Amino acid sequence: MKNPPANWPKSAKFEGIVPRMYRSVITQKEGKRHQKLLDQMVSTYKCPECGGTRVNEKVRSCRIDGNSIADVVAMSIDESVQFIRSITDPIANELKKELELRLRALVDIGLGYLTLSRGVSTLSGGEAQRTKIAKYINSALTDMVYVFDEPSAGLHHSDIRRLSTSLMKLRDHGNTILIVEHHPEIIKLADHIIDMGPNAGEHGGEVVFTGSYPELLASDTLTGRSLRHSIPLNDTPRTPAGWHRLEKAALHNLNDVTVDFPLGVLTVVAGVAGSGKSSLMQLFEQDWTGPVVSISQKAIGATARSTPATYLNISDDIRKRFARQTGQAASLFSFNSKGACPACGGKGIIVTGMHFMDPIETVCEVCDGTRYAPEVLQYRMDGQSIADVMGMSVKEAVGFFEEEPFKEQLISLDRVGLGYIRLNQSMSTLSGGELQRVKLASHLNEKGTVFIMDEPTEGLHTDDTLKLMDLFHQLVDEGNSLFLVEHRLDVIKQADYLIELGPEGGNAGGNILFTGPPGELLKSSKSVTRPYIEESLQH
Repeated sequence: MKNPPANWPKSAKFEGIVPRMYRSVITQKEGKRHQKLLDQMVSTYKCPECGGTRVNEKVRSCRIDGNSIADVVAMSIDESVQFIRSITDPIANELKKELELRLRALVDIGLGYLTLSRGVSTLSGGEAQRTKIAKYINSALTDMVYVFDEPSAGLHHSDIRRLSTSLMKLRDHGNTILIVEHHPEIIKLADHIIDMGPNAGEHGGEVVFTGSYPELLASDTLTGRSLRHSIPLNDTPRTPAGWHRLEKAALHNLNDVTVDFPLGVLTVVAGVAGSGKSSLMQLFEQDWTGPVVSISQKAIGATARSTPATYLNISDDIRKRFARQTGQAASLFSFNSKGACPACGGKGIIVTGMHFMDPIETVCEVCDGTRYAPEVLQYRMDGQSIADVMGMSVKEAVGFFEEEPFKEQLISLDRVGLGYIRLNQSMSTLSGGELQRVKLASHLNEKGTVFIMDEPTEGLHTDDTLKLMDLFHQLVDEGNSLFLVEHRLDVIKQADYLIELGPEGGNAGGNILFTGPPGELLKSSKSVTRPYIEESLQH
């Protein structure tokens, strides 16, 4: 094996092909990268003995009011609260109080639509963070510091209000709350704000403002200006070039809904968390027979070795140019081949396993994180080593490769707002929104295509969101159809057409509340989003 990791055994007992496949691929994140290949060899189905409940017959035979523990954990959290309240046996009174207290914390933070049997690994980033908040909301611990990274991710405005209440409770218990956020409602909530900038990447890293929310509103920072600026409704929506009807959609909580999807326009699919938005778009994608690009939060196999340059296939071109100019083999300039640092195997980091906590990653001291063997760095192109070039930001690389054909792919990355990321940056360090935009960049030149994107503005500043919306409108003008599953009001207001689901999550959702241009939403009596749109227009 070339460049084996430090803990790779020279000899070991062979456990068998099937056990090894399960242990190292099928049950790991690695398996998601090879899903299509695995589908040809592996099939997944419910256990015929337990019906997928995971518990044996003896456990399933124990019942309360006709419900086994498997029945109860299969309920939504909202339903399970009602079940706990329905238990009348006095012996359960103390336990009922504790259970209801914990379950109510999940409901109050907007997670009532989840089931108790839901795998934690299937939760979105926002759902996982809110679950942690709910866990600590009734904790007796005080003087704790909690750090949250965009807890509003994936939340409708109505859910944001619930989240705000929970965060305030956590603070009022005597704790310190640090939040990395872009959502105006969460920023407004803060007692103290630290604004970083002035821009992204190498043009950022400075504290440009500290103070209260009113002081931020009055400031001249990019955030301050964005908060003062109200985005108007799209009063000139495009006319659809055609329609695609999806009849009796019934996946997960969808209630046999029939929806007409407009083509040739920018459509936003909105609704509270768990209302059925992703399920609806999944069925539409399956029913659509034309070209489609579906970009979800987990769209790219983000490994430590994959980078923006490798994903867009420009690293080969860069290596070939180095080879031509230096007279060396192109493989010498690859951190996955001959040019790899012998100490870290081309990863740039050393991973140390810890028995009592998660593995610790440290920058490789031999290559200083560049991934390349020291002898490779002596070869230069236009005064730059391969590590210098691959360490450039996308914006820097556009200028450096002025005459190269692959410059257009770099420009595409810049167009989707990723000019600050570095060519050799590990994809595993990118956020879900950044990963989506990397994939979008590889499809920017397509025509007549249906694009489906799941919260592409996640993790974006308001100013970056508006720039991305300009790009989306350009894609529509070039003959494409865009469908965005989104919650941000700035995105909803700038759409040509809206499809709103609700009214709530889980079993209380799955219905179509509104379809039409944004302007007509203000006349809808059923829309859950309408009050928040009206409030934002008065800003």
